[in-house]
Amino acid sequence: QVHLVDSGGGSVQAGGSLRLSCTASYYTYSSYSMAWFRQAPGKEREGVAAINRAGSTNYADSVKGRFTISKDNATLTLYLQMNSLEFEDTAMYYCAADTEGFSVVAGRISLGRKDYRYWGQGTQVTVSS
Repeated sequence: QVHLVDSGGGSVQAGGSLRLSCTASYYTYSSYSMAWFRQAPGKEREGVAAINRAGSTNYADSVKGRFTISKDNATLTLYLQMNSLEFEDTAMYYCAADTEGFSVVAGRISLGRKDYRYWGQGTQVTVSS
């Protein structure tokens, strides 16, 4: 069973930084692609960043240059470092994972919600302007 626990959200002023964390089992961490999604009130859940087993990454255009997805093999933790936060980044953020059979589409790590079956419980990020 895939169990993801995400944390690290909070409130920050625009221009500030936060780091989100997601812990998983060894099998999930080492075998699955992992990603971060976010959902603002009244909006669809959207992919933010994804990373595959080999460490290749994919980012949404809206966060390129500001957010970094990474993995810590020693602690089996997925991170999302968020810098230069903007009001529009306010959302509930979710960790997601799936096998590469689902999450790699046309040779790229997907940022599509339908390509991930396993989800964390979410952590709230609020950016004040």
